[in-house]
Amino acid sequence: MDEYAIVNLAQSGNQGALDQIIAHYEKRIYNFCYRMVGDREEAFDLAQDTFLRVCASLRSFRGDAPFSSWIYRIANNVCVDYIRRKKKCRILSLDAACETADGEVYLQVSTGEPGPADVAEYGELVREVTEGIRGLSPEHRAVIVMHDVQNLTYEQISEVCRCPMGTVKSRLNRARHALKRHLENRGILSRNSAFETSESSPASSVKDGRRNGRELLCQLT
Repeated sequence: MDEYAIVNLAQSGNQGALDQIIAHYEKRIYNFCYRMVGDREEAFDLAQDTFLRVCASLRSFRGDAPFSSWIYRIANNVCVDYIRRKKKCRILSLDAACETADGEVYLQVSTGEPGPADVAEYGELVREVTEGIRGLSPEHRAVIVMHDVQNLTYEQISEVCRCPMGTVKSRLNRARHALKRHLENRGILSRNSAFETSESSPASSVKDGRRNGRELLCQLT
């Protein structure tokens, strides 16, 4: 049964269909909330709030956009409202795991057999990028989380944020350049020759052996 059929059943009051929807999205929505606010308990509460709103407004879904975009839009609004109220988010632990479809991803230094100096240097980079992302507005932070962590396309993010794809790309570009400037101001990019940057993304362009840029950003957001 396709997703739209399940949604139609849920809209008609079928509890089993509603349970299927929640089971399918709960991990992704929780992970999105966690990357937005940086606290597991608060992320749990925000995810719960998201699904309460989904249940309350499910009948209003008309299928004009993918159902996934509709749910992410609700989660994004919940998180952005929360961040604006709180005005400050915590820095994530460097040991925090990022949940993905393949399990949890942990921060690693995988350039052969790194010594203490390599680990310390990489840890410094992680801390500085984390600090840089903390300074982003909720809108820019959301775009980075959705694009580089949750792997949503520009089109999907456009539907979630209800803005043109050009605006999505502009926000992502500005966020990446702001992060790059932060790293340059801290001397990270010029000091560490092992780390590379590109015009597109200072976070995803950081190389660490077999370390994937998106996995790194997953730790930082």
